[in-house]
Amino acid sequence: MLHYLFEVLESYDIPGLRMFSYVSFRSLMAVILSLVLSAWFGSYFIKILKKRQITETQRDAEVDPFGVEKKDVPSMGGVIIIVATLIPCLLLGRLTNVYMILMLITTIWLGALGFADDYIKIFHRNKEGLQGRFKIIGQVGLGLIVGLVLYLSPQAVIRENKEIQGTKMDGISVVHNPINEKSTKTTIPFVKENNFDYSSLVSFMGEHAQAAGWVIFVIVTIFVVTAVSNGANLNDGMDGMAAGNSAIIAVALGVLAYVSSHITYASYLNIMYIPGSEELVVFTCAFVGALIGFLWYNAFPAQVFMGDTGSLTIGGIIAVLAIIIRKELLIPVLCGVFLVENLSVILQVKYFQKGKKKGKRQRIFKRTPIHDHFRTLPSMLDPTCSYKIMWPQNVYHEAKITVRFWIVTIVLAAIAIITLKIR
Repeated sequence: MLHYLFEVLESYDIPGLRMFSYVSFRSLMAVILSLVLSAWFGSYFIKILKKRQITETQRDAEVDPFGVEKKDVPSMGGVIIIVATLIPCLLLGRLTNVYMILMLITTIWLGALGFADDYIKIFHRNKEGLQGRFKIIGQVGLGLIVGLVLYLSPQAVIRENKEIQGTKMDGISVVHNPINEKSTKTTIPFVKENNFDYSSLVSFMGEHAQAAGWVIFVIVTIFVVTAVSNGANLNDGMDGMAAGNSAIIAVALGVLAYVSSHITYASYLNIMYIPGSEELVVFTCAFVGALIGFLWYNAFPAQVFMGDTGSLTIGGIIAVLAIIIRKELLIPVLCGVFLVENLSVILQVKYFQKGKKKGKRQRIFKRTPIHDHFRTLPSMLDPTCSYKIMWPQNVYHEAKITVRFWIVTIVLAAIAIITLKIR
């Protein structure tokens, strides 16, 4: 909104107003504003949650090896993240940009889905919350909307990068198609010819291959949104864990969005140019600021939990950001922590079911998601069950586990950015 106001005022030659036309200025302003909002609104919102006793018992001291008791800690703190992300974007973003609109829809859509889940858990005292099938329907519905908008919107276009071999002294130069095109292309990490077209998977369909390629693209979008959203949800099990990891991932995606939106940088790095994606930088900065501001209250010992209102939302935001800038195939690297959390639960369930058929009680990890494995003592385990992995025998404090997961995510984020040059 302010962006358009200052565009009008700029015509009156008022000094300094031109700054609002720069993405860098609006992005930095978004970070500052979201930090201030999350800090101020967070304090106010936590007081409201405590007053109305909107709390959730995370765990009792008797099941924690360090005697940490977390009772009556307010939940639904994801509202802080959502509010502190939306307001800077509405004030500083270009609201006619299709990518900004998609990110706002994603935030509100999954925020509402997570809020419904938390509401049932807290007010109806139902630990299961919203039924799993309704969560999946909501996530699939969002993936379908994102995929179809990117297919149908005339703004959602790319310019493909092509290498041109010059003379021996000139070397290889990169040029971009001067015409915007609708495309099902994405980026493959670590591959020199790094553009991959989903329609090539159905090339046998001839003239219908392009349309079928979009169907595959939409299916991939649905899968990525669902998987990453659930991964972030599983990662939200320790104070500051999900918020910190997500902030690191978002910074990496912000860097990738910026270079993809700048034709000079895109040419230098030999990646596809995505016109209009600079607005994603503004959104990402607001998102990162909101997450860091939320950490002020969520760091150990937590004064508030984000709940599914926050975890489902941040996972969906990360997924949609990656899809828009055509970096969804980088998700296994960039969101490696989320991937491992998902896999640990799947493997644990499958292994247990396999043993159950043979009349055995067996598990791979002491507990899942995997971060719980590192804070579980052997004495806390079921004596009638066998466990494949008992390391470590000792346990780590959850603050140490959280910081180490952050460090792993920083390394993975660096690798994701390095893929721009390592092929």
